[in-house]
Amino acid sequence: MKITGICGSPRKGNSEWMLSKLLETAAKSGAETELLLLREMDIKPCHGCLACEAGGSERKGICVIKDDMAGAFPKLLAADIIVLATPVYFSMLSGLLKNFMDRTCPIWTKLQGKKAAGLAAAEEGIGQTIQNLKTYASLCKIYWAGSVTTLAKKPGDAAKNKSLERRLERLARKLAL
Repeated sequence: MKITGICGSPRKGNSEWMLSKLLETAAKSGAETELLLLREMDIKPCHGCLACEAGGSERKGICVIKDDMAGAFPKLLAADIIVLATPVYFSMLSGLLKNFMDRTCPIWTKLQGKKAAGLAAAEEGIGQTIQNLKTYASLCKIYWAGSVTTLAKKPGDAAKNKSLERRLERLARKLAL
């Protein structure tokens, strides 16, 4: 079982802590895990050129943009489960994570049949964040396995929440089955 965690936070904070805790528990349950920190990657916005979807083209499935997504594609394809973690901005997912999801256009049909889960940390409310992630999973025909959300105002607040930690551990064990 291989779980790849994608952290869409621009800083080391609650979303990253949540994802790290989940991956740590999943690893203890026997899963192979990997964490991708989008803030440390050079991922340019999608051009919307659709060259990667050109039917019959030798470019089908290949993005014309040369950046760190080229290294992320094989990790996503090798994963059995993808966990998407994000802080909440304006009741939606972060721009970093949305940009990453947009850039999966060359491989989105190859993600079919995988499992996904979502994690979100917000200052005041989760809004549509988890629904944003579920919609992405549905479009890619990825089975939605669950989510954990929390309210956390400052970096480090999530780590103080023992109930949150237990919910993350439960989801991790469910994913690692």
